[in-house]
Amino acid sequence: MTNIERAEYARGLKAAGKCNCAQAVVAALYDLTNLDLDTLLQTTSGFAVGMGNMEATCGALIGANIILGLIVKNGTVKYSKILQNKFKEKTKATICKVIKGIETGEVLTPCDMCVYNAVIAFFETLDEINK
Repeated sequence: MTNIERAEYARGLKAAGKCNCAQAVVAALYDLTNLDLDTLLQTTSGFAVGMGNMEATCGALIGANIILGLIVKNGTVKYSKILQNKFKEKTKATICKVIKGIETGEVLTPCDMCVYNAVIAFFETLDEINK
């Protein structure tokens, strides 16, 4: 599967209501790890809606960061920052309630596109790592 196909797959899972944001991202990327899909889906089940209250980091970004941590053994913190910045460039924020426009009334990025953007940002981060 190409990176775009993975991003579209994740987007489709979220849009269809089959997964929360974090789960959709890990479902599209799990085969890059040594863990099975069920374990990753269960692990990320609590990362919906910015960890359940919209106050925290977008679940899509959390899902991408979890996979990043599983495949990059050294320098994960450094690469997490790169991932976060690439995600923020695409979505305009990293906090769920800001992205969803709870306080402003302006949705910056729909959830299915956050999922898509997290997968793309993940692969862009891997490209940075492999330079």
